[in-house]
Amino acid sequence: MSIFTSWLASPPPDAAVEIAPERIAAATLSVRGSQMAISAYASQPLPSGVVVASLSSPNILDRRRVVETLRDVLGRLGGRQKRVALVIPDVSAKVSLLKFDQVPQRRDDLDQLVKWQVRKSAPFAIEDASVTYAPGARMADGAEYVVELARHDIVRDYETVCGNAGVYAGLVDIATMSVLNLYLGSDPAPSGDWLVVHMRPGYTSLAILRGKDLIFFRNRPDGEGETLADLVHQTAMYYQDRLSGQGFARVLLGGRGEAPGEEEEARRSLRDRLGVTVEAIDPTLQAPLSEKLSACTESLDMMAPLVGILLRTQREAATA
Repeated sequence: MSIFTSWLASPPPDAAVEIAPERIAAATLSVRGSQMAISAYASQPLPSGVVVASLSSPNILDRRRVVETLRDVLGRLGGRQKRVALVIPDVSAKVSLLKFDQVPQRRDDLDQLVKWQVRKSAPFAIEDASVTYAPGARMADGAEYVVELARHDIVRDYETVCGNAGVYAGLVDIATMSVLNLYLGSDPAPSGDWLVVHMRPGYTSLAILRGKDLIFFRNRPDGEGETLADLVHQTAMYYQDRLSGQGFARVLLGGRGEAPGEEEEARRSLRDRLGVTVEAIDPTLQAPLSEKLSACTESLDMMAPLVGILLRTQREAATA
């Protein structure tokens, strides 16, 4: 799965950066033996109101503070970074799954068809949007595409912050998609149906994959009235009734909620509703820490999307 590929430049970036409302984090990878390892990691909290994630209004509200914090975080990585992969909040973009009975042969025709379909549900004018898509599940009666759109000006603000801090953002993706990329390139490749629940202060995202194909994605901003238990129940019912679900081979949970203990409550809700073991999202299973690093659970949660987007760029560079 590759989202926002039009902003990807090669070779792979020097580091990954995440700009989130609560903090800025960055990481680098290096080769250790036959695999990649996390060679450096740094993060710094942001004051409330400096970054406010939104699909339809400006996200960067204090540019000077964000640029200063990003410079400090990058400086603590060591070395000199020029190009970065950038992770932004899920709620700054909209993810849709579109099914087409027939897929146009010409790329230009497919571009127009995708834009025509997402125009119907876009919360802003399609002319103001960056729209990217990637093939999803193949079906007997058609094909599905994973489509992501975000407002030009919102994405440009995030990219400009990076430029002001002295680095170029060659690839932009949202946090949960980056977490999924931790597993999409693993060996052996994922099989069966698997559920990923990714929590962040301000929102929770759920994704269901069938093998390597994304077949369900939902983001729930906090404050909409539904509890996580409600969201899990609704997702499980939809999975069984509309997606012919036969049970999850894996359930993965990671991230941090707004209040202390939210992750453990989420773990109990998932276990009780689905009757399965809930695994922690752990980036070190795909890229172990270098000898000079140690990590607590919180920093592992912050590392996950950073490592995921960097592993994605490594795979894409290897197959280019």
